[in-house]
Amino acid sequence: MRIALIGCGAIGTALLELVQHDAGLETAAIVVPDDAAAAARAVAQRLAPQAQVAATVPEQGIDLVVEAAGHAAIEQHVLPTLRRGVPAIVASVGALSAAGLPDRLEAAAREGRTQVQLIAGAIGAIDALAAARIGGLAAVRYIGRKPPHAWKGTPAEHGRDLDTLRLETVIFEGSAREAAALYPKNANVAATVSLAGLGLDRTTVRLIADPTVTENVHRVEAEGAFGRFELTMRNRPLAANPKTSALTVYSAVRALRGRIQPLII
Repeated sequence: MRIALIGCGAIGTALLELVQHDAGLETAAIVVPDDAAAAARAVAQRLAPQAQVAATVPEQGIDLVVEAAGHAAIEQHVLPTLRRGVPAIVASVGALSAAGLPDRLEAAAREGRTQVQLIAGAIGAIDALAAARIGGLAAVRYIGRKPPHAWKGTPAEHGRDLDTLRLETVIFEGSAREAAALYPKNANVAATVSLAGLGLDRTTVRLIADPTVTENVHRVEAEGAFGRFELTMRNRPLAANPKTSALTVYSAVRALRGRIQPLII
């Protein structure tokens, strides 16, 4: 299977490190903007020497597109390749908080008679949540707790010094749509949970900066006709990017390998 990887930042590079020796998977192209091409070539030389570094997804010879670059990449690359009939795996699920983007992805996949897969990323129990939705969900809540430094470069810095926090501080409370829009690099989980469950506007979210934790802590609570569940996960952050859980990369690798393995779960 010949893959076009969109994005070569922390997630894309970590993914390449894990799949570089996988039989049946070949990274044929790494798609990045022109100003990131030199860095991508250095990564390709080390991890995917056969890959072409390009500004767009090649129109021929690609079996699967893997997105790890954010909203702009979905607009620019994923939508047109879906229309051409190339399936895609999307890691930047938080980008789907943009009004109409989930519908546009679905429409593009229908036009190309193919499929787009949203990975579960840093959270588990997405299969249980999606199954519970069939029977009827009444409420879904997500609480995200990370160390203060993981919230740097976000609206959490407005009106507070993250370096001096001594107690846990709620930095956001509202809907999943608002959370994903304000904290796109931190709230992919909120968007994933909402898309599997009650939707972006009916899923409640609380985000917390907590100086007592060193991991990214995710908690999902759901109840409905199926019963109820509570899930807590304590994920180690990706070394190259503390805003992202390492499990996000592993989730993308699992989705990739699931395309070629004879037995999957």
